[in-house]
Amino acid sequence: MEKNLENIRHSLAHLLASAVLRIDPQAKLGIGPTTEDGFYYDFLFSIKVDESFLPKLESIMKDLISQNLRFVGKKVSFAQAKKIFQNQPFKLELINDLKKYGTTDFNEIQLIKAKKKKAKKLKQVTIYQTGDFIDLCRGGHIKSTKEINPQAFKLIKIAGAYWRGDEKNPMLTRIYGVAFETEEELQEYLKRQEEAEKYNHRVLGEKLKIFMISEEVGRGLPLLLPNGEKIKNILIDFMREKEEKRGYKYVATPHLASAKLYERSGHLAYYRENMFRVLDPEGEEYFVKPMNCPHHHMIFQKLVRSYRDLPLKLAEAGAVYRYEKSGELVGLMRVRGPITQNDSHIYVDPENLENEFLDVIELFEETFKELKVFENKYWFRLSLPDFKGKNKEKYGGDLKLWQWASKVIENACKKKNLNLVPGIGEAAFYGPKLDIQIRNIYGKEETLATVQIDILVPKRMGLYYFDKNNKKESPIVIHRAIVGSYERFIGFLLEVTKGELPFWLSPIQFVILPVSERNLKYTNEVNYLLKEKGFRGEIRVEETLSKRILVAEEEKIPFILVIGDKEESNSSVALRVRKKGDLGEKKIEEVVKIFEKLEENKDWEIKIN
Repeated sequence: MEKNLENIRHSLAHLLASAVLRIDPQAKLGIGPTTEDGFYYDFLFSIKVDESFLPKLESIMKDLISQNLRFVGKKVSFAQAKKIFQNQPFKLELINDLKKYGTTDFNEIQLIKAKKKKAKKLKQVTIYQTGDFIDLCRGGHIKSTKEINPQAFKLIKIAGAYWRGDEKNPMLTRIYGVAFETEEELQEYLKRQEEAEKYNHRVLGEKLKIFMISEEVGRGLPLLLPNGEKIKNILIDFMREKEEKRGYKYVATPHLASAKLYERSGHLAYYRENMFRVLDPEGEEYFVKPMNCPHHHMIFQKLVRSYRDLPLKLAEAGAVYRYEKSGELVGLMRVRGPITQNDSHIYVDPENLENEFLDVIELFEETFKELKVFENKYWFRLSLPDFKGKNKEKYGGDLKLWQWASKVIENACKKKNLNLVPGIGEAAFYGPKLDIQIRNIYGKEETLATVQIDILVPKRMGLYYFDKNNKKESPIVIHRAIVGSYERFIGFLLEVTKGELPFWLSPIQFVILPVSERNLKYTNEVNYLLKEKGFRGEIRVEETLSKRILVAEEEKIPFILVIGDKEESNSSVALRVRKKGDLGEKKIEEVVKIFEKLEENKDWEIKIN
């Protein structure tokens, strides 16, 4: 983010808090950081608020902007800070954390508590004043409000958010805003967002009967409906066929594992708070698996003795479950489970690591060449450790080993002429990785798939093979998920295609609509013939013909076959095609050829000569 724009957005967050206190002087202040497109601020209100509240707040903020107020920062003692914020309990909590730990970052505090990091010693804290408003803030502001274009920001929504993201804490009201340097940029952004909302996968998922969320089942636990399950299994078969051609061996592992396994792998130390714990009736501790790798490591232990057994490529469409905070759950994109990963672990010796990494890149390129909707829309991020950053304790092992593994990725990418964007601090705790990034329909950066080199866990778990000199060595493991999780990938597909899935991926490829009951016998014959050929469809007889056509078009079904007396006598159908309308009468043999060509070529657009 361009620095001046980030400072504008941060300054607007302060103006928002100042405006709130003018309407509700008893409001308690949380935090107000910047976001990718703007800012937000969390409040505990003493009055009832909703989105009708936003225009009034905007008006007050614009009035404050017109006053050319300065943003003045200064350092004060902890005693002074507590006096200034004596009526603001959330600010007092942050001040106490700064005094005790030298930080307010949750992850840093956990490392300090676990004695994996030393607390910083601070003697003072920074505050910023704008007019009569004072906030606890480390800075990053413009000099005065005259630098803000009052027509280039907007408050857009209200949401709930637990204080510091913890469900045990009070639920606060989060007010979101967006901000740009010009009014034109703001209007372009708002137009894009309005268009994107129509094709949000949650909207399409309901409209196209792909998935549902049931409060009785639980938050973050989506249920795939028949259409969604069909898409998922087509994708699983699609990937399995590609992987098995490249020597991958599919396995199946349990959904649970003993705590001992995750202690051995090190995952409990890093991910315990994201794992679902289970005690069996005998008191033994288990966890619902949050990842497949420890299970696969046990299979490696069983199958591999010598370097001759390498590489071993284990694959699994493995369902995992991870605790996500309720406020961060989003449709199929961010769930607690099942997260059915297109998962694989490739066990290899150092000598062959680069070749196997190249093979993974080639598989990715092959896959996404066929998944044409993502063509030219993704880029590669080399995610590296930040050994100098605030979370450097996250990365274990030898620095030279990390550098070697990172170089392997760089060399493989250079051979494939891939342009890499560095992502410092984005590495996994066990090694560097190559992330495949895209922008979602809202313009936000997302990780579509990932390839990781594991240089730590195999050694930690005592995994070994005998090399050419009969010496024990730990394997290197490539963790990779070409399409990430299938559920999340379906979400991406729905959004990028606007729900118009290609023929080969459509859960319902055709519907047959008989004009009257007397056409049912021939309709059933056509339906049987198409299903015998392996195509997916159904007969619909309820409602008027025009209503049935309208519903099928709204469901974005690729083909509609209408059968009346004329079509029956000619052994044909009246063919309607998604987005192309009525193509007239077609012999059933011709329809079969059209379907077969679309299925075989995996075309993403329906082209009929």
